[in-house]
Amino acid sequence: MASAPASSSDDFRPLTGAKLIMAAMAIAAANFLVVLDTTIANVSIPHIAGSLGVSSSEGTWVITSYAVAEAITVPLTGWLSGRFGAQRVFITCYLAFGALSLLCGLSASLGMLIGMRILLGLFGGLIMPLSQLLLLRIFPREKATLATVIWAMTTLIAPVAGPILGGVICDTWSWHWIFLINVPLAIVGGLATMFFLRGRRDTVEKVRIDKVGLGLLIVWVASLQIVLDEGRNHDWFASPMVFWMAVTAAIGFVAFLIWELTEENPIINLRVFRHRGFAVAAATYAAGFAAFSAVIVILPLWLQQNMGYTATWAGMATGIMGILAIVSAPLVGKATEKFDPRLVIFVGIMGLGAANLWRTTFTAEVTFLQMAWPTLLTGPFMVMFFVPITGLAISTVEPHEQATASGISNFMRTMAGAFATSIVQTIWSDATRSNQSEIVGAMTNGSDAIDTFVAAGQSAQGAAASLARIVESQSVMLATLDVFWVVAACFGFAAALIWLAPRPKGPIDTSAGH
Repeated sequence: MASAPASSSDDFRPLTGAKLIMAAMAIAAANFLVVLDTTIANVSIPHIAGSLGVSSSEGTWVITSYAVAEAITVPLTGWLSGRFGAQRVFITCYLAFGALSLLCGLSASLGMLIGMRILLGLFGGLIMPLSQLLLLRIFPREKATLATVIWAMTTLIAPVAGPILGGVICDTWSWHWIFLINVPLAIVGGLATMFFLRGRRDTVEKVRIDKVGLGLLIVWVASLQIVLDEGRNHDWFASPMVFWMAVTAAIGFVAFLIWELTEENPIINLRVFRHRGFAVAAATYAAGFAAFSAVIVILPLWLQQNMGYTATWAGMATGIMGILAIVSAPLVGKATEKFDPRLVIFVGIMGLGAANLWRTTFTAEVTFLQMAWPTLLTGPFMVMFFVPITGLAISTVEPHEQATASGISNFMRTMAGAFATSIVQTIWSDATRSNQSEIVGAMTNGSDAIDTFVAAGQSAQGAAASLARIVESQSVMLATLDVFWVVAACFGFAAALIWLAPRPKGPIDTSAGH
């Protein structure tokens, strides 16, 4: 991909005072809305499926269609911002996000809703990296870390707030409002961004689009996403459809790599991976985010399906991690400037892993408070991971490569999160079945237990059902602990990986976007 040429500092002059604050809020709100939409529908699928007269399995395409579209467009950030200008693309996507959210909320059929969600993901995928880039441009160099902190906080808090808002909205009003709430925020935010950024040069360069590369990207990403989302429901490669989708994804991916590395003007400039710092930071970002996503998925599912929590309370139990994250963000920003960012990242990831080791001590009788402590204390470690890793990834490439680097790192994060979401649920269900078989095989006094229930006044059939529920509950509990062990190991791998990055010569320079 041909990138925009380097420009003078006047092209991206920083803002000051109230104008800087208002512009930062408007830009950050866009990223918050996009990330929020990745999780807000998760707890709403039963409501959507029931309202539209479809099965829950069909309803999950509301989530997957958005994820596929978002993943496809994220890597196009560099080319689109170079071809049309970062500000123009961002504002267009911002306003389109509001209009498409309105159409999602007004959808009367599953087909229309999925179609609008695909378009929503196409525009939303570009907002994430461009919001980070524009924040870096409007802040003075000496406050670049603050810009990164603001962007990272929206990325952290939005997926936590999503399940809470989704549960409350569906229980209080209807599923339509999980999309309709985006409309006024996106329209006002887009117009505000247009107002505060008016008069600023938006450098463009006329380059042709790599149609072959774009086509290969769509093929392998879409095929892979179908495999990840539908594999568990169709017994993975036992299904011909899943098998051939996997083959298509593999062949498409290899063809994509070969084409993009040999194309003069690739749609995605994979040559940014020549920077070891970027390659390692992006890989660490993907691995750590995958583990983080797995926790965000499993905790609400476990609490709702097996611990008796409502969707709203399960979302709240997850959302408390945002409390200390907000409080600790300024301190982490200063620590990133003072200490080796690799050390800050390492401590953050290890802290996230330690929280999951703590969770392996849970039992079926765990209280809300006992469950909440490790989640609450996760906050500062989240910030220690997300804030430095994004700054390190972008600061290690050339200034004219920043848009591309931001797009690729966010693409890797998005795909890793989708992969983890599918795989962790497979691990959980498989471990549940395996544990249930082991418990039943080791249970030699089942008839005595049934006799005890009967003596307490239950019928023989009711006693057998009670014993089955106990076995199932214990099986799920053990499977959940297994997942926490696996997630902790993934965090350990990510923590070790970051040390492969070269030591920065000084505080990471996240201001290169100017």
